[in-house]
Amino acid sequence: MTRHSMLLAATILAVPAVAEAQPFNGLYVGVGAGGTYQSDVSLTPSKGLPAPALSARFDTGFVGVGSIGWGFGNGFRLEAEGDFRDNTLRKLSGTAFPTTAGGRQEIYGGMANVLFDLDISQPWLFPYFGGGIGYQAVNLSNVHATGIAMPAALGAQGSPGNFAYQAIAGLSFPIPHVPGLSVTLEYRFMQVFGGGDYNAVVATPTGIHSGQFANKLVTSNSGLLGVRYAFNVMPPPAPPAPVAAPAPAPARSYVVFFDWDKYNLTDRARQIIAEAAANIAKVDHTRIEVNGYTDTTGTAKYNMALSIRRANAVAAELVRLGVAKSDIAIQGFGETHLLVPTGPQVREPQNRRVEIIIK
Repeated sequence: MTRHSMLLAATILAVPAVAEAQPFNGLYVGVGAGGTYQSDVSLTPSKGLPAPALSARFDTGFVGVGSIGWGFGNGFRLEAEGDFRDNTLRKLSGTAFPTTAGGRQEIYGGMANVLFDLDISQPWLFPYFGGGIGYQAVNLSNVHATGIAMPAALGAQGSPGNFAYQAIAGLSFPIPHVPGLSVTLEYRFMQVFGGGDYNAVVATPTGIHSGQFANKLVTSNSGLLGVRYAFNVMPPPAPPAPVAAPAPAPARSYVVFFDWDKYNLTDRARQIIAEAAANIAKVDHTRIEVNGYTDTTGTAKYNMALSIRRANAVAAELVRLGVAKSDIAIQGFGETHLLVPTGPQVREPQNRRVEIIIK
């Protein structure tokens, strides 16, 4: 396995282990364009063709990519891609007679990609990694070389194709005022396996000879700037409503909020629980309900368990502050009884809560 193949495999296997992912759910489209560098391509002549093995070197060229895909809301995306690369031939090495060379190489085809978006707690930046497999045609168009020292010339053209794979690393920058729109910056490494034959003609003083050149492996390194638009991205939630001024009478209920997919208590949560515990000691009560809730991201089964963990964390803090454990009733309601109604798979901070109710 080559170094690049190992990099691709490690990237695909490692991304599920990375923590929280961008809540990207539904259909999206994207386009990108940039520059591409092609490694030298080896061309091996067929038997009887009076030419040595050649190495074709190309100038840095153009790459364009268009894609359509689907985000699953957990960081993973699956997409279909069409791509095109175009590089001008700079030099043919390995033969004594050509003094001038020309032509171009075009790579085009389709790929199926799996990508993973990372949430690094920066709303303006989401890195992503992934890879893909597919089919690419490698077209040599009017590739030719001529000589002055001796009357000789060669030409090769054709469009054989083969299996290809690629590794992708990128950054997306969401546009704050246009939900779903992001600017992307990408690096792509692609390899197309050889095996295709190009029709070739070699002219020498002894006559014109026909045959083929076979390529072995085509490697491309590309950098692209693009845009992506997702059709199902909700606007950012409104900031939580300010806490109302305390009423003259002692409060009978308290609400503790949690971070996404967390049940540990923040400093603010501990402050609210301490206020509730102090009030419980002052007022007559027969029962204290501690009810846990979640937002709609994740599965219903997972959210039910998470809501109970949140309620247990709050109850344990009340007991630590002196509230009798026998007075506390703990319940989890999962993603039901939303404080702010939303659709499925929506992160809503006010729904990630535990309510302390003094009865």
